Amino acid sequence: MQRKNNLLKPVKKRGGFAMIMAITVLVLMATIMAASLAMSAKTTKSTVDLYVYEQSVLLSKSAAEYALLYISKNGCVNNLNFKHDYYDINIDMKYIFSTASTCEDYFQVTTPEQSGSVLMDVTVSVTDPKITSEPIKYFRRTIQKL
Repeated sequence: MQRKNNLLKPVKKRGGFAMIMAITVLVLMATIMAASLAMSAKTTKSTVDLYVYEQSVLLSKSAAEYALLYISKNGCVNNLNFKHDYYDINIDMKYIFSTASTCEDYFQVTTPEQSGSVLMDVTVSVTDPKITSEPIKYFRRTIQKL
């Protein structure tokens, strides 16, 4: 039996093109994956911020209704502050009457149709860095009849 030895045969030179193509494909795939990961993180952050903002809008409407209930129970109140979960709610009120009132901070108007109203400035803010990466603040001004 004869032994086959490739020691004396000339060595074929192989081109490095396949290696260059493999490296190029790997770099391209890594770039696409990094871009998709960054976009996914950005989308998640904007979704959470949008959710918290929409919650702030709805909470401001509820806070205005709560302030009307509080005024009907306790009389003239100029300011309400309270906290709900991670939302800070501040309500400033100014009253509108056509005659002198027992409330200390009020506007006087001449028409009876405008009398008996309250101007509310409702501010809802979220500053907790665990919830959002940037502070979210929603402001709403409304006039309500008493």
